[in-house]
Amino acid sequence: MHDLDTDTGRTPLSVLGLGLMGQALAAAFLAQGHPTTVWNRTHTKAEPITALGAQLAWTVRDAVTASPLVVICVSDYNSVRDILEPVSRDLVGRTLVNLTSGTSQEARETAKWAVDQGAAYLGGAIMAVPPAIGTANATILYSGPTTAFDQHQQTLSSLGGPVYVGADHGLPSLFDAAALSLVWSTLNGFLHGAALLGNAGIPATAFAHLAKTGIETVAGWVPGYAQQIDDGTYPATESTVNTNLAGMKHLLHESHAADINTELPELLTTLAERAVAKGHGNNSYAAIIEQLRHPTP
Repeated sequence: MHDLDTDTGRTPLSVLGLGLMGQALAAAFLAQGHPTTVWNRTHTKAEPITALGAQLAWTVRDAVTASPLVVICVSDYNSVRDILEPVSRDLVGRTLVNLTSGTSQEARETAKWAVDQGAAYLGGAIMAVPPAIGTANATILYSGPTTAFDQHQQTLSSLGGPVYVGADHGLPSLFDAAALSLVWSTLNGFLHGAALLGNAGIPATAFAHLAKTGIETVAGWVPGYAQQIDDGTYPATESTVNTNLAGMKHLLHESHAADINTELPELLTTLAERAVAKGHGNNSYAAIIEQLRHPTP
């Protein structure tokens, strides 16, 4: 087994799974000159990638044994095991990079299984949509042994910016969940605002610019709030929890008056009221994290 292709000087690799993300991964590797073997249960999905120069493997074993580096990205962790367990002996001495989404527990269990089979294992989380793969806008988190990451970092850079987050295989999934919490909370805030304005006949497009500006403003507060969280102190720099609570009550009133869903402003108000009850009324908004660190009462 050779780590470099003698003709291209690039690491040969195999990509298992050719959904939208898998196709984007394979295309990015090919664009950087890596000899790429691909496999998918439905072989017709490989046609766009083989047209770019990839080699189609008809079986999982053919795909795994074709390369020293095997990248898998499928629907879930159960599918990872279903695909790889029948060829577990062929993983010996290879590096397996798993970019499938799942929980941190699944990530750790799968990492242990892969290492038990004799593979070097890197777990990952893709923090990008398929069209961004292969560009500077794609960030992919990796965990596992530093030796495996260092060995393949240049190859993995074909996909976007590789970021090593530690040896704990559960960390990429935790970062992914944390980032998705941010994405969904931000989008739900925008959608609630659009619903509120829509009730007054204002189109969402008229709100979009103001919403984008507001999101960028809040983004500027994040580093300072992060430092407050790590320090465990919450000096009010922009506004206090009390000030925000007053605004939340206005939002809740307007939502009721517009006869739209009030669950989001009710949640915001409840969290702020609990923070005030715990003595954080004059602290910064970051103090609300103390209510999120524990299960709902």
